[in-house]
Amino acid sequence: MNKTEMKEAILQAKSGKGLTWGDIAKSAGLSDEFVCSACLGMNHLEKPQADAVAETLGLGGEVSAALQRFPTKTWDRPIPTDPLIYRWYEMLNVYGETIKEMINEKFGDGIMSAIDFTMNIDRQEDPKGDRVLVTISGKFLPYKSW
Repeated sequence: MNKTEMKEAILQAKSGKGLTWGDIAKSAGLSDEFVCSACLGMNHLEKPQADAVAETLGLGGEVSAALQRFPTKTWDRPIPTDPLIYRWYEMLNVYGETIKEMINEKFGDGIMSAIDFTMNIDRQEDPKGDRVLVTISGKFLPYKSW
């Protein structure tokens, strides 16, 4: 089973069982966001977590094995057309250079890791309409001279 087949099986089982990413992540003892990313094929899980996720979803060893395989973290998509994903694309196009400048000013020349990284997505109540609160924390990695 490849990652695409795994993703389809997981999404079908998740929907069929009426589970949330939180329900699935709880079985693995990991964050909702990380487990979701692994289930969508962009990260991997260790065997105990992969087995727990597959069992929670009522899926077999093929799904667990696919969850354990290291993904190829590339994509060949054109500009996203899903409105929510497109807004992230738009935000990075509008604010990406600003984010880079602010990080460089505060930390120096380097990058923010997406490997030593956490992300949390929460709902923030607001009288004008609830807001999406995304917290991204990545280790700063300075460039070095040699």
